[in-house]
Amino acid sequence: MSNDIKNNDSAAPVSNFLRAIIDKDLADGTHTRPGMPSVITRFPPEPNGYLHIGHAKAICLNFGLARDYAGRCHLRFDDTNPEKEDQEYVDTIKDSVQWLGFDWNDAGGNHLYFASDYFDKFYAIAEYLITAGHAYVDSQSAEEMAANRGDFSKPGVNSPFRDRAPAESLDLFRRMKAGEFQGGEHIVRAKIDMASPNMNMRDPAIYRIRHAHHHRTGDAWCIYPMYDYAHPLEDAIENITHSICTLEFQDHRPFYDWIIERAAEGGFVSQPVPRQYEFARLNLTYVVTSKRKLRQLVEQGIVSGWDDPRMPTIVGIRRRGYTPEAIQAFCERIGVTRSDGWIDYSTLEGCLREDLDPKATRATAVLRPLKLIIDNFPENEGVENAIACSAPVHPHHPERGNREFTIGKQLWIEQEDFMETPSKGYFRLFPGNKVRLRYGYVVECTGCDKDENGNVITVHCNYFADSKSGTEGSANYKVKGNIHWVNAADALEAEVRLYDRLFTDATPDAGGKDFMALLNPNALEVVRAYVEPGVASVEPDTRLQFERHGYFVADRVDSVVGKPVFNRVTTLKDSWGK
Repeated sequence: MSNDIKNNDSAAPVSNFLRAIIDKDLADGTHTRPGMPSVITRFPPEPNGYLHIGHAKAICLNFGLARDYAGRCHLRFDDTNPEKEDQEYVDTIKDSVQWLGFDWNDAGGNHLYFASDYFDKFYAIAEYLITAGHAYVDSQSAEEMAANRGDFSKPGVNSPFRDRAPAESLDLFRRMKAGEFQGGEHIVRAKIDMASPNMNMRDPAIYRIRHAHHHRTGDAWCIYPMYDYAHPLEDAIENITHSICTLEFQDHRPFYDWIIERAAEGGFVSQPVPRQYEFARLNLTYVVTSKRKLRQLVEQGIVSGWDDPRMPTIVGIRRRGYTPEAIQAFCERIGVTRSDGWIDYSTLEGCLREDLDPKATRATAVLRPLKLIIDNFPENEGVENAIACSAPVHPHHPERGNREFTIGKQLWIEQEDFMETPSKGYFRLFPGNKVRLRYGYVVECTGCDKDENGNVITVHCNYFADSKSGTEGSANYKVKGNIHWVNAADALEAEVRLYDRLFTDATPDAGGKDFMALLNPNALEVVRAYVEPGVASVEPDTRLQFERHGYFVADRVDSVVGKPVFNRVTTLKDSWGK
């Protein structure tokens, strides 16, 4: 799959600080190993939720670098926290990575890994650290440990158990593994420096007790490694060369290096060892990416689920109609830096429009229908007596042919295409004005019908029989208005979901704001629309441009052939906030 979806191969990759590091490492032979690539990266999600657009950046970066440098990228699940992890999340993460256009297989085999693959090795390394005096079992309570850890202005205080004899700590650790203790009774900590200005080096925990069922190892373990302990060891075991993570892990790097160095001293990993590099995470306007907040939106019913098209999850934006190519282009365009910043949502939408414009089949849809009757049109009962019309499948690709439809006496037009009393500069239908029915005839408005509340329910007009588009007579009519329509006799009724941004504030997840108070009340509008009859045959996930309205996709969950449900992917132009 990874070979099917690529950026413009003729363009050189955009340079960034990570590429500069890799280029130097290649020149210096830093990570040269016999029979192995010199660039091995990894994407290491925890299987405790659904991936979001920020993860897409990390996926494109890690897999993209491996691809561009003829290396490989591992997909590895950091499944060290059994209480929050599940096979459901493993499955959806794998699916999301593949949908984005990447794969973890190469000529050398399948590079799908789990932290739980290494539980035995993690345990052996921890025993070695205890025996070598680099770790100890601490029996303080969680409250005591927190109080003794200090803060940024005050050094920590050594645990009273810090100088336990290695043999005693080792015995306790083995009894922890055997299930003799309850959670919180003991914990294993690295012995580094409680006075370090880096809080992550103040004897960080490396193992804790968790009597919890693991989705892969079942009940085989009741002790589990901490992420900061397991992660560097996974990288080293897998011979990762460049361990790329986001900036919040910058202060964790000293412990990353420390634990790998100790493991190398014990002969558990070999040189050359991985190096960690940090980049700025994706901060996208009008989006929240906190798993806790996204879960709140789901659990409180604000959205229909993790794949709701308003969600920034990969399953959500996929259902919305975004393409893998657009997301790859977006990640390439925003680049990779060491400094945090905000990317406007319109940049993502712009990449999507650029991708969809040359691909999307055109079609006509009337989203807010108003009946138009051509009073002098020949009476035609049913479609068989209607007049054939056609339009290009794509205006810039004539080789793709035409789409066929009909025009009859009764049509559906957009409500906004009629005004009884026109405003200045209004060129569409109003009494006495002529417009062209796109791909059809020129008509002149003669009036309208209203209901008892004064609402317009029907517009009347007459047509000019010699004005049909594509005929010689059409050149005789000069009109300023050109409106869309569908024939009421054969139009297909369809549910159309008009999605917009979920929040009204550009940074709903920043500055301690109440993100729930910033929800956009117009983020979803569902309308009963009419579409041209050819649209009935579209398969789920088919993307179209409804001329004038924007890009739409047949919903991958609710749409079926013959009864489509369409999601608006994006409008034709960026009009947000204007």
